[in-house]
Amino acid sequence: MQRQYLVLIILLCFSNFLIGQRSIEKTLEKLNKESIPYITVAELQQQDSLVILDTRELKEYKVSHLKNAIWVGYDNFDAHKLKLEDKNQKIVVYCSIGVRSENIGEKLLANGYSNVQNLYGGIFKWVEEDLPVYDSEKNRTENVHVFSKYWGKLLTKGNKIIN
Repeated sequence: MQRQYLVLIILLCFSNFLIGQRSIEKTLEKLNKESIPYITVAELQQQDSLVILDTRELKEYKVSHLKNAIWVGYDNFDAHKLKLEDKNQKIVVYCSIGVRSENIGEKLLANGYSNVQNLYGGIFKWVEEDLPVYDSEKNRTENVHVFSKYWGKLLTKGNKIIN
């Protein structure tokens, strides 16, 4: 009987974790420190003269990315390779939902870039707002690389790509 209760408690805890991870908002709450100020999708749409950096892996970027985004990657990101003349230039970093991009934003700040913002909800929120993304051929696409099956649960629109 005690074993059944233990199994039930474990299952309840595990299901609460999974349910809690089913929204971008809850996931960001759990995983981000908010060390980089957020910019919303709506705010980003109203901006001009800024640099948009895609901090996902190259295979993700090739599937789809925001228009004019510059791929900088994550695992091998090197802020010294970023050749922006003005370190006060407004920079928006993004990834799938905003976790990896926060880490890259911190590296940018540590390297003297002073005006860095993190796209809240990343490319997933962008797509969920029915905004366009583009493939490596600069064609509009409905495809979004979701990194993994687990993270793909957070995307509710578009064609989920995992490879």
